[in-house]
Amino acid sequence: MRVATRGSAHTDWRGSHYYAEMDSALVTRPVQHHAANEAGRDFVVGDLHGCVDALRYLLCQIAFDPTRDRLFSVGDLVDRGEQSEEALALLAKPWFFAVLGNHEDTLCAVADGRLRRQWWYGIGGSWAAGLPDERLRHYAEHLRTLPLVRVVGSGKERFNILHAEFFGSDAELDAGNYSAETRQQLLWGRELALGNGDPLRQRGLSLTYCGHTPVRDITQIGSQVFIDTGAFGPGGSLTIVQPQALRRWSISVEAARAEGAAALALP
Repeated sequence: MRVATRGSAHTDWRGSHYYAEMDSALVTRPVQHHAANEAGRDFVVGDLHGCVDALRYLLCQIAFDPTRDRLFSVGDLVDRGEQSEEALALLAKPWFFAVLGNHEDTLCAVADGRLRRQWWYGIGGSWAAGLPDERLRHYAEHLRTLPLVRVVGSGKERFNILHAEFFGSDAELDAGNYSAETRQQLLWGRELALGNGDPLRQRGLSLTYCGHTPVRDITQIGSQVFIDTGAFGPGGSLTIVQPQALRRWSISVEAARAEGAAALALP
């Protein structure tokens, strides 16, 4: 992830974004900060993996207001589920804020020619088997604008969003000068969720929402809360949480469709 060195900054109720033009593509800082949402509510959704119908249902359940509310994503919008392109379309929604997941990073590597399509298909990318290279590059161009980390609010109300895991404090997270090893942990790490990481290495870290490692139920280890409840798999569900209110909603794709979710419009 390259750091923007020039360009304009824009701030509104949705937060702060820093964009610059470099090599004819938009790039962002590894970390993006968002002001607290004084106008509405904030939610965080687990790994979508192409399960957009479940998202339609949950947004209806929480009475999501696109003019006031915001939805943050822990990444992995694509692969495994049936609606990866519909999930990518969410990036155009002004109320939707995702971080980069390892599956988006893999898509970019394929689009760049750094990774073979067949390897990607093996981890769920087969939905793109008939996708022209030009369209894949188009998606990759937009995915490269996603940060690795989003920070919402400040002080005691602050919470972070990232894909896999992080060892360190808020100050180290905010610095954004991540080594290759740290970037790998942010996208692919599973030490903490699998019980192989020291929870004390999170000292000074605010509540942090993560995905990547499927869990049967929301699991908090130290400051990090794992909310990927396996939306794409048998017996799994998609989960949305409301950090400030400590509330949660979950539903499987099958149950959402049985309730008519496919006919619901996204905000």
